[in-house]
Amino acid sequence: MTKRTGCILVALCLLSAAHAATMNVQVQSGQVRSTPSFLGNVVATLNYGQPVEVVATQGAWHQVRTADGKLGWMHDSALTAKRVTVPSGGAAAHTGATGDELALAGKGFNSDVEAQFKAAHANADFTWVDKMATFKVSAPDVQHFVQAGGLAQPGGAK
Repeated sequence: MTKRTGCILVALCLLSAAHAATMNVQVQSGQVRSTPSFLGNVVATLNYGQPVEVVATQGAWHQVRTADGKLGWMHDSALTAKRVTVPSGGAAAHTGATGDELALAGKGFNSDVEAQFKAAHANADFTWVDKMATFKVSAPDVQHFVQAGGLAQPGGAK
């Protein structure tokens, strides 16, 4: 490598570092994964509104650095470029909203939108949808399901 090429590479690295994007978690619980896949191991879990520094992008996945320095991947659907704020006021502050409600409100979903949707779909039974929202499946269980079913992981790997 020539001296000039080395200088250009250093300048490009500094320029890209100076323009690193900050995004915010727009879901109640955002998972930072070891690989750009929903099947990657979870290396950190972030709460609604927490900022991350985007280091790289691969398709719909962003490699991010958390405030405490952890590096991993988050899907585009869990992040927003918009500034996300949560009311503060100290330990005694009470927002009157759950984490779920804050996450949905950040995406423009609220009780009025839900009421309109239910009115437009009066015959729909949401019992099982509500029940499914309470299900928790561990990453190892998902891995086992994918392997046992011979399913392809995102990116074509099995």
